[in-house]
Amino acid sequence: MSFVGDPVVVTVPATSANLGPGFDSLGLALGLRDELEATVTPSGLGVDVVGEGADGVARDETHLVVRAMHAAFDALGNRPAGLLLSCRNRIPHARGLGSSAAAIVGGVFLARALVVGGADRLTDDAAFRLAAELEGHPDNVAAAVYGGLTVAGLNGERFYAARAAVSPTVRAVAFVPPTALSTELARRLLPEVVSHRHAAANAGRAALLVTALGGDPDLLLTATEDLLHQPYRRPAMPDSLALVDRLRTDGHAAVVSGAGPTVLVLTAGDPDLTAYTPDGWDLRPLAVATEGARVV
Repeated sequence: MSFVGDPVVVTVPATSANLGPGFDSLGLALGLRDELEATVTPSGLGVDVVGEGADGVARDETHLVVRAMHAAFDALGNRPAGLLLSCRNRIPHARGLGSSAAAIVGGVFLARALVVGGADRLTDDAAFRLAAELEGHPDNVAAAVYGGLTVAGLNGERFYAARAAVSPTVRAVAFVPPTALSTELARRLLPEVVSHRHAAANAGRAALLVTALGGDPDLLLTATEDLLHQPYRRPAMPDSLALVDRLRTDGHAAVVSGAGPTVLVLTAGDPDLTAYTPDGWDLRPLAVATEGARVV
């Protein structure tokens, strides 16, 4: 196995998972991208990080991008003697916008691109499955790899994903709070058992949401209603759920983005939601990213 001599640059989109009722299955790629650059060197490891989360990430082999790169190199058969990695982070960390999925997918795609013939040996589908194994769940990873709207899950021990149509009129508006929330904490609040009635309602809403995003945006408000995870997470992010309540009362299809605490509104128009923005929060209109991770 041989490595390319020139630097490789990969960009990866932010993602929003769940989208309300599609818990651990639906993902949407958003028009905000991290940019990663890597070069094979004779020895050692150098890691440079600027932008979002730069003060809180490691600069050694425990860095998430480096760990993902090593996993992909191992899958391809060999690790290089040295690496130089540079990360320009634009996706907020620990806000429910897929920063960890972007790091993992970016690392896998970087490693693949640094290997001569790597894309033939590790296809996009194989890269997705490897990234999902590293992340532990496939929803954000699927959208980060394939772009657009994805439906993903686990069939036995094998992760799967498929793209679904998204109307070109669909937009997203993200309300990003100043404080972080760990995915682990958000997951610990979920009950082990839910009612059959709530599970059935969410299944119907998730199916309806695929139709709504595909071209019937009048259904978005109904289709984004969730009964399985958001209500249980209110103690960890009361301000986020209060904002969701305000927006939905006024007819906007608002959800918690991923594990939160970012709030996402799905819309087919261009509403001015500035007045809803809590003090200290960042309002970000975002297009749907039709492309997933890509080598620049």
